[in-house]
Amino acid sequence: MKILVPVKRAIDYNVKVRVKADNSAVDLTNTKMSINPFCEIAVEEAVRLKEKGIASEIVVVSVGDKACQEQIRTALALGADRGLQIDTSDVLDSLQIAKLLTKVVEEEQPQLVILGKQSIDSDNNQTGQMMAALTGMPQGTFASVVDIDGDKVKVTREIDGGLQTVELNLPAVVTTDLRLNEPRYATLPNIMKAKRKPIDVKSANDFGVTLTSNVKTLKVEAPAQRKGGIKVADVAELVEKLKTEAKVI
Repeated sequence: MKILVPVKRAIDYNVKVRVKADNSAVDLTNTKMSINPFCEIAVEEAVRLKEKGIASEIVVVSVGDKACQEQIRTALALGADRGLQIDTSDVLDSLQIAKLLTKVVEEEQPQLVILGKQSIDSDNNQTGQMMAALTGMPQGTFASVVDIDGDKVKVTREIDGGLQTVELNLPAVVTTDLRLNEPRYATLPNIMKAKRKPIDVKSANDFGVTLTSNVKTLKVEAPAQRKGGIKVADVAELVEKLKTEAKVI
């Protein structure tokens, strides 16, 4: 079984995000970048399936400029077999990414596509669903358990009402949730081995996809500063402040 794992280069989740002075975008100057956490969970799940003998090859793909090869190398160090960079300097929206990934699926013919349910920067939660629609593959989103049996995969989904289990025919698309697994750390020997693993580079223009985005960012603002708390002497004072200041009662 071949597994395709799309990964995204995003600001490291431990970094405090800064907004540019003109409010046009997030300031990425000297900012640490990493694999999007949900994508890292997807890589870990693919590696676990390979360790179980279910998967035979793991292909990691990322869309972006040369800098995203760093995240591909990280995924290779975690256990993926080879990488693919779709080279573009354009800022693409979810639909354009989904169209490019659809072309990759047509070329690679994976039996399973595992990707993060959303990225922590744009936070759209759209790409997996769009790609499934474009490829005609069944989808299991927000996965907390993935169980493959023959030509079917059972996906336990986290939904508002609890858990839902769906059975999909392979090939299928699965998007990962936080509780699916805990990603491993890349060891130094595997980091060194990853340097010798192949990364193919293809231009986004070679896929015949219109890369003109229909989404425009109007303004980016930092969240409002949180005000400090206060101490109250008793419940009566608390209730009074909730009425007069917080206006919640």
